[in-house]
This record gives sequence, C-alpha cells and structure tokens, in this order.
Amino acid sequence: MGTVKLILSIIEVIACVFLTVVVLLQQGARQGLSGSIAGGADTFFGASKAGSMQHTLARLTTVVGIVFVVLAVVMNCI
Repeated sequence: MGTVKLILSIIEVIACVFLTVVVLLQQGARQGLSGSIAGGADTFFGASKAGSMQHTLARLTTVVGIVFVVLAVVMNCI
C-alpha cells in the first residue's frame, strides 16, 4: 500500500505544479493599463489565436483541477 500512496503523491505534486502554471498563464478578466498599452499588438489573426489559446488553457485548468481533487480524495481514503 505504501508504493501506491507514493505514486499517487508524486502524481498529485505534478498535477499541483501543472495546475499552478496553467492558471498563471491565463489572462485576467481585466488587463488594466498593460492591456491598453499592448492592445495595438493584437491583429486580426492574433486576436483569434489568443482566444483559442485562452479556451485551451481554460479547458486544461478544468481537467487538471478535477484530476487534482479526485487524487486528493483517493489519497485521503487510502
């Protein structure tokens, strides 16, 4: 049983670090002053690419968050 718990703990730490990185990569709801200064850099093609990237990051956050919570519950039950 100790080996299973060790493997689950390692996966939990990896999921935790990955979840933190994915959340930090996402843009905030309000970009503030930096968004108004760098707003000219968005072109017609760049804006759709950024939206697609944000959608992918949001989906990754959801999936990794669910994996993190499920692993935490499983590890608590063992």
